[in-house]
Amino acid sequence: MKRDWVEGVAQERAIAVVRATDVALGLAMASAVAAGGFRLIEVTWTSQDPVGLVIALRHHLPHCQIGAGTLCTPTAVAEAIAAEAQFCFMPHTTVRLIRVLTEAGIPAIPGALTPTEIITAWQAGASAVKVFPIQAVGGAAYVRHLRGPLGHIPLIPTGGVSLENGRSLIEAGAIAVGLSTALFPPAAIATQDWAAITRRAAQILDILRSPAPDSHALPDHDLGLPDV
Repeated sequence: MKRDWVEGVAQERAIAVVRATDVALGLAMASAVAAGGFRLIEVTWTSQDPVGLVIALRHHLPHCQIGAGTLCTPTAVAEAIAAEAQFCFMPHTTVRLIRVLTEAGIPAIPGALTPTEIITAWQAGASAVKVFPIQAVGGAAYVRHLRGPLGHIPLIPTGGVSLENGRSLIEAGAIAVGLSTALFPPAAIATQDWAAITRRAAQILDILRSPAPDSHALPDHDLGLPDV
C-alpha cells in the first residue's frame, strides 16, 4: 500500500492545496483544478470547516484522492481520520502522530527540513516526507543535495512552489510538489474565475509531467519500500 501510494503520487507529480473560507468556496476551488487534471487534493486544517470540506470533496470528486493538511495536533489528526481523508500532511515531524496515521492505514507525510528530521520521519513510518519550506532554503538545489545521501526517501517539496520553479524541483529528484497560491491566484478567487484556474492547473501539470532527459522514475531499489 505504501509503495502504491508513492508511485501514484510520482505519476501525478502535483498536489493541489486548498485553503477556503467555507465549504462552497473550497468545493469550487477543488472542482476547478480537478477539471484541469489534478487528482490529488489536500484540504488544509486552516480552512473553515475542513472536515465538512473533505467529506464534500470525497462525495463530489470520487475520481480524486482527497487528503488533509496542516495537521498540527492529535485532535486535528483524529478529525482527518474521522473525515476519511485519504492522505495526511503535517508541517512538522511528530513520531506519535505518524504512527497513529500509519496504524489507521493512511499515508502520513510529515514536514521536515534537515537531513536528521527527514530520516527521523522516514524511520517513524512516513510514506513520504514534505520538505518545507523549500524556497526559503535553496529550492531545487537543496533537494538535489538531499537526494545524494537520502535518495531512497520520497520527497515532496512545498512552500513557495510556483509555475516557474516547480519543474526544477521535479528534475532535482522530488516525486511531486504541493501548490497553493500558484494554482489559486487571489485575483482569480476574488472574481471566481474558475475557468482561468482550470487552465492554469492544466498548464502546470503539462510542465511538471513532460518528459525529461534525466528521468526520476522510481525503481524498486530507489524507493526503499517493502512489497506490502
